[in-house]
Amino acid sequence: MTVSVLIVDDSGFFRKRLHEILSSVSEIKVVGAASNGKEALELAKKLHPDVITMDYEMPIMDGVTAVRHIMSECPTPILMFSSLTYEGARVTLDALDAGAVDFLPKNFEDIARDYGKMQEVLKGRILAIAKNTNTGKVSAPINKTEPVDKAITASQPLKETRERNNTFGRTTSQSSSTTASLNRSAKVNKPSGSVSNYKSPAVKKINHPVDILLIGASTGGPVAIQKVLEKLPANFPMPILIVQHMPATFTPAFSERLNSLCAVKVKHAEDGDVLQPGLALIAPGAKQLIIVGSRPQIKIVDGDERLSYKPSVDITFGSAAKAFPGKVLAVVLTGMGADGREGCRMLKQSGSTVYTQSQKTCVIYGMPMAVDKAGYSDASIDLELMGEQILNGVS
Repeated sequence: MTVSVLIVDDSGFFRKRLHEILSSVSEIKVVGAASNGKEALELAKKLHPDVITMDYEMPIMDGVTAVRHIMSECPTPILMFSSLTYEGARVTLDALDAGAVDFLPKNFEDIARDYGKMQEVLKGRILAIAKNTNTGKVSAPINKTEPVDKAITASQPLKETRERNNTFGRTTSQSSSTTASLNRSAKVNKPSGSVSNYKSPAVKKINHPVDILLIGASTGGPVAIQKVLEKLPANFPMPILIVQHMPATFTPAFSERLNSLCAVKVKHAEDGDVLQPGLALIAPGAKQLIIVGSRPQIKIVDGDERLSYKPSVDITFGSAAKAFPGKVLAVVLTGMGADGREGCRMLKQSGSTVYTQSQKTCVIYGMPMAVDKAGYSDASIDLELMGEQILNGVS
């Protein structure tokens, strides 16, 4: 199967280089190019590409606005190109929030210098996105809700009566700034009652003590993690560690974003941080986060250069299995690859609990699938219900 791609960038040089690189891949066909978001929207509706590559800074209509319109009018998997700066990270997170699937650093020098490397990276990412993404290419509007009769899959499926949002689960007509403002208001006004107030009788309690919550994710993870954390109250009774595959320049902006939107406190992890209830620590990009000491605290290390992921879910989950044997709740969310499977094996061997995000609500069902197929998941849960399941499981 040939994957059709629409290239969107205001730089003629970048469009040409991307076209050359992608056109040399037999499985990919470039069907068009646009120099701004307005053209991108028009061509997306006309050409119906399988994947769109999108710049964020363009005239007439910027990339984030274009993503929002495309996901509303003709949902298509979108791969963002971003600069490795704080501002680039902030805008990219806005684009992911608007519905983009994934991102790659936009580095003109690398593209000009290492053709072969960029070809392999782009080929792998675009083919994976086209093959595995729950794109929302449906006739119904993206903000339509529909009932789901099997939200949690386990040995004894749990009945649920909620409705979930279609595909990316968001109303794209609302701007990111408006959404952030509303969520910040919710954070300020959210009641500070105990966790037990959130308990649903439909969800079973975990049958062992839980001293820490772990979350691992990759592609699609920033939005998924936000949705989970937004369900947790400020008085959440245990520390939270989050491992999201992300460049070093992105994780500080990601931490700040989550802290502004969620009731729990979110912090970019630093060496020596002490684990605290209600505090979520984000693993730094390009480093490894492990738990050490009799009074468990965070250690940030460079890690083995042979490891594919920095940060790695396996590394953090494995250290938690040793520090908190039989007392961990681990959650594996959407993502490409199998990072987390070995960490979950260690957690299960020590008697802990693992939840995975359901296939139908994943952007890419890679990491959860690896854990599911290995038999390490205690329950496969729709993203919209994950926060509630966590609360009821540990309360």
